[in-house]
Amino acid sequence: MELCSRAEEIGVLNCVDLEDPDISRSVSLVKQACLDSGFFHVINHGISEELMEEVFVQSRKFFALNMEEKMELLRNKKNRGYTPPLDEKLDATNQADGDYKEGFYIGIEFSEDDSQSEKPFYGPNLWPSEDLLHGWRGTMEQFHQEALRVARMVARLLALALDLEAHYFDKPEILGQPIAVLRLLHYEGRVSDPAKGIFGAGAHTDFGLITLLATDDVPGLQICEDKDSQPQVWRFVKPIKGGFLVNLGDMLERWTNGIFRSTLHRVLMGAEERYSVAFFVEPSHECVVECLPSCCSDANPPKFPPVTCERYLTQRYQETHKEVPGL
Repeated sequence: MELCSRAEEIGVLNCVDLEDPDISRSVSLVKQACLDSGFFHVINHGISEELMEEVFVQSRKFFALNMEEKMELLRNKKNRGYTPPLDEKLDATNQADGDYKEGFYIGIEFSEDDSQSEKPFYGPNLWPSEDLLHGWRGTMEQFHQEALRVARMVARLLALALDLEAHYFDKPEILGQPIAVLRLLHYEGRVSDPAKGIFGAGAHTDFGLITLLATDDVPGLQICEDKDSQPQVWRFVKPIKGGFLVNLGDMLERWTNGIFRSTLHRVLMGAEERYSVAFFVEPSHECVVECLPSCCSDANPPKFPPVTCERYLTQRYQETHKEVPGL
């Protein structure tokens, strides 16, 4: 299957330089992207090339383990750990079986003795042993910390694009104790066939506030800028080496009353394996996601009812993942 045979299939997205001293220019680029496609690139984010590369090296090492070793770290009720192929079905309407990908979830570390571990999405991570994968945990913890720093930078640009105070999303009740999840992904190279319901990842929108995505150079990601259009128009997005692709999640769409959009996306695979690293940023469990006052009026009332982050995430994971006891 020739995934990128025509140049016009490759989408060109706004690129935001996080070291640009002209904040107004960065805010303008972010705002336009949020109104148009819900996707944009960020570069000069401060994570070293060495760490970016090491995350992929370590990810490949994990997915190269035999299935028995990986299943020892199977995803638990805290949504941490390994997800095997077909565990997730993101587009139940159009997928025959499920996503032809495997993954590994890593969240913020909470010990079992921490009272916060009683909450559904907080708790200890599952880690491969140091004997099995030397240095793996340290790499992932360092990258998680750095990715969260970048996400907070992006959230400040989003706040300014909404004419809010720059640190609006940094409030304790929002990103004071976020549900920030690193997910390593491996697509096995099974050729996608939409007509037969075979996808690397089915069409979906992300659940939370924003997602940062780093990928290798194997094509696959497609976006649909107008998810309500019929027929839907899909285009491939080319990554920027060393940068992150940022996309908006459903919670931000709810906050902005649909002004900023969470964009439908999917992965179509050719015969090559593909690796990506996604960092999902959601608010704290108790955060109430409801329309911002500046995004509604008498003529444009709120389109979505208020919902807590915990309730919304629990529902979405139950809809898309195979059942895990207690989740």
